[in-house]
Amino acid sequence: MSRLLILGALSGPLGVAARMAQSRGAAIAQADHLGAALAHLRGPGADLVLCHVGHDVAGLLRGLAAERIACPVIACGPEESAAEAIAAVRAGARDFLPLPPDADLIAAMLEAAAGHGEGTQAPVARDPAMLAVLARANQVARADASVLITGESGTGKEVLARHIHAASRRARGPFVALNCAALPEALLESELFGHEKGAFSGAVAARRGKFEQADGGTLLLDEIGEMDPRLQAKLLRAIQEREVDRLGGTRPVRVDVRILAATNRDLAAEVRAGRFREDLYFRLDVVRLKLPPLRERPSDILPLAEHFARRYADANGLGRRLFSMAARAALLRHPWPGNVRELENAVHRAVLLAEGTDIGPEAIELAPCAPMAATAPTPAQGSVEGLVGRKVEEVERDLIIGTLSHCLGNRTRAAEILGISIRALRNKIHDYRASGLSVPAAPGYAVD
Repeated sequence: MSRLLILGALSGPLGVAARMAQSRGAAIAQADHLGAALAHLRGPGADLVLCHVGHDVAGLLRGLAAERIACPVIACGPEESAAEAIAAVRAGARDFLPLPPDADLIAAMLEAAAGHGEGTQAPVARDPAMLAVLARANQVARADASVLITGESGTGKEVLARHIHAASRRARGPFVALNCAALPEALLESELFGHEKGAFSGAVAARRGKFEQADGGTLLLDEIGEMDPRLQAKLLRAIQEREVDRLGGTRPVRVDVRILAATNRDLAAEVRAGRFREDLYFRLDVVRLKLPPLRERPSDILPLAEHFARRYADANGLGRRLFSMAARAALLRHPWPGNVRELENAVHRAVLLAEGTDIGPEAIELAPCAPMAATAPTPAQGSVEGLVGRKVEEVERDLIIGTLSHCLGNRTRAAEILGISIRALRNKIHDYRASGLSVPAAPGYAVD
């Protein structure tokens, strides 16, 4: 369930938008003015803010930046509010939602806030490999033990985490997710542990971090392997002592939180390399659930495709569309290197492109797949000669930007292909942008 904060009166088109979001499973909170919105974000928090252009969107964004609150903001207003929309986006708003609202845009907005739709679907499993994982997840769900969820990017780690929370004794409590790779260290520390008034310039009031927001419920730490070692030590203490130290605080705050962690990295290898604390690893790895890639659970491909087809046909007001036999064969042949997320995107596109009542193979546009482990180019291919005379940093820059373009801006996937950490990739992106280079934008609401 996404937590949506609406800044503006819940009347007219904005109220319609709120009801649409609520029907999609979002938990709605409302604020009448900027001060109330910031107070809510310091306390219960939100996954997304929808701010009417009649309010000070730029002031809200400045307040969030000053108080180190990482929450995406979408401006909204009448379609004719072109000047206000441009000003809001230039100020840092992620997007502009025209009013009256469109149900498809509301759905896409919530899915992006939840992580490309991962958090809004129940696990779909028919393959024995996935059924075994779900059986183990159900077995440990009602315990309070930490769970480490591993698997390639796009396999549905957050889906499984939300399933565990829903099946736990904490189901009535909050589920709070934080992507540890998406935020710089200083911002991540404030997001996790909160801060007191005056802790840093801009901290005009105390703020609860994700640990406190998840009190009585579950906290998912996604991409945990990317966390800075200094923060790892503070996280370990919070888990061991069941209390957090806010930035600038003088006394600890007790919390009752179950920790779920997710990663696409081999944490044991990270421990051996000295990049991840061994004591934290053992605290997180009480129970491990490894999600198989989609290519290793072929019996799930068609059930997942049918699930997404129903979902996006309903979302777009279209009749139910079935896959033809040729389309089913095409889906089964594809190796799905992007896993469930790639399948979801392909089916969403196919539902929109299909003509008639069936989805044929012509509507299924699949990206050509590179080999899983590419070999080094040989001089005969002309690849090496093309590099002679160029500086190493230039070649590295072009490789990184080219890989980002290939991955449509997906930082996690690009880092995997390049064989570097997402933190190292983010530092490179920062340097390139500082030098005036254009870098492919991240999808959704990821923060560089």
